Amino acid sequence: MKYLLIAIVAALLFIPFLGAVHLFDWDEINFAEAAREMIVTGNYSQVQIDFAPFWEKPPLFIWMQAISMQLFGINDFAARFPNAVIGIVTLLTFYHIGKKQVDEKFGLWWALVYAGSWLPHFYFKSGIIDPTFNYFIFLAIYFAYRIGYAPKPARMAIFSGASLGLAVLTKGPAAILIAVLVLIVYWIYNKFRIHIKIRHLLLIALFALLTTALWFGYEIIMHGWWFVNEFVIYQWRLFSTPDAGHGGPFFYHWIVLLIGCFPASIFLLSYIQTSRTKSIYMQQPAEAKDFKVWMWILFWVVLLLFSIVKTKIVHYSSLCYFPLSYLAALQVYRLLEGRFTLKGWNISLILFIGVVLGLAISLLPLVGIYKNELIPHIGDKFAKANLQADVSFSYGEMAYGLTYIVLVIVSCVFLFSKKVQRGLLCLFVSTILIIQVTVLHFVPKVERFSQNAAIEFYEQFQGKDVYVKPLSYFSYAHLYYTRKQPSTNPEYYKNKEQWLLEGRIDKPAYFICRITDSEPWRAHPNLELIGEKNGFVFFKRK
Repeated sequence: MKYLLIAIVAALLFIPFLGAVHLFDWDEINFAEAAREMIVTGNYSQVQIDFAPFWEKPPLFIWMQAISMQLFGINDFAARFPNAVIGIVTLLTFYHIGKKQVDEKFGLWWALVYAGSWLPHFYFKSGIIDPTFNYFIFLAIYFAYRIGYAPKPARMAIFSGASLGLAVLTKGPAAILIAVLVLIVYWIYNKFRIHIKIRHLLLIALFALLTTALWFGYEIIMHGWWFVNEFVIYQWRLFSTPDAGHGGPFFYHWIVLLIGCFPASIFLLSYIQTSRTKSIYMQQPAEAKDFKVWMWILFWVVLLLFSIVKTKIVHYSSLCYFPLSYLAALQVYRLLEGRFTLKGWNISLILFIGVVLGLAISLLPLVGIYKNELIPHIGDKFAKANLQADVSFSYGEMAYGLTYIVLVIVSCVFLFSKKVQRGLLCLFVSTILIIQVTVLHFVPKVERFSQNAAIEFYEQFQGKDVYVKPLSYFSYAHLYYTRKQPSTNPEYYKNKEQWLLEGRIDKPAYFICRITDSEPWRAHPNLELIGEKNGFVFFKRK
């Protein structure tokens, strides 16, 4: 009964209004476009972008999106639906594992802690690969851990290998790197002792290989080694150099986890503080203690690995959400059991970050209301033009953020007063509610400032036999939102931009660029200016 209840609540949290806002460039639109092109061409064995081979990502998640699009049509809802389903399955998995590890109460709190934290919740409403990848790699680690305690360890090894293979098919060999690092670190930490025998490792490797061979093997047989070679080169470039301007400091992901995983991150900090208190471990069996070790190692391996990686993108550290939420839920459970008391600095940090997030939401309407006063003080020409979008705000919308601040304060008052369960429920449930408000009410308005003018430009060409191309910036949006069809002219694929600008084109061509890059294109002899809006400039080939 509780499984059904969790599934219904998770479905209500993650599924409604998935299509309320356009997909965001790059990642969301990239994967959705690849799924759309699978449907258009009927080629499900190769990932394509602009109907040319795209070797940066394996196809599993894109297959899931393609199936969703077959069910719901080619639209934004369908592109995000697979992650909503993964969200439901993830919370059910947490409850199931938590019930086995501790009891039903802990399983419920683990699901609530995850759903009641900002980025972990938000990503299940997105169309990016990572929530699905994270789930499979977590399962691979979990089943590997279970080898030492299950009555049929070989079965656990098979499940671990299959899950690892699915993770590879979702995002690539980073899954193998993470799994191997976790295994090695656990082995070293455990003084070179481990429950996983050589035969289990061979089973894991065999079934991971068999699972990935369902596609990688087929691809190599049908098209040779070039895809695998290009794929490996791309993955190394991501690891060794900042990609697409996404560089950042070493502690980038530490800050992302602290703020983005609020309020769970605060309970993780509390766990670190009390982890050496002997009384905390007195009632726990060896199996539960060992799982905590695996979770800690998974957390630190992912955090340090992607702190070292030169490319810094928010969702790269999202696999940390799984062990972080587990350890935070464990601390919440101990708090409810009266095994320790939150320190004043823990509650103060909850109050501080909660108030900052609430203020950010409260101040957003003021940006829209007073944008004309703000624009002269902004140096970036593109940002100035973005703010000129016609988006209505009212003072009343500040109430959303202010209400969240009040609820965070109430939660902290309960926690200071030792009314722990009331305080925790108020904190996590209020966060779930404000996430819904943010996604449904504020994200569409922010999107109208940022990319909506470009999306509207693309959408007007759906069903029309024309070329559409961005200039001086990279995007996938023109492919997805024009519903582009394969080009029958081979000249298009030789040098798209130059041919569209200067060649003997066979149908009308339209172009878009940002206002900051527009001057050379305004002066181009073959381009006619046809309009501009909110930072984007539109041209037509003469």
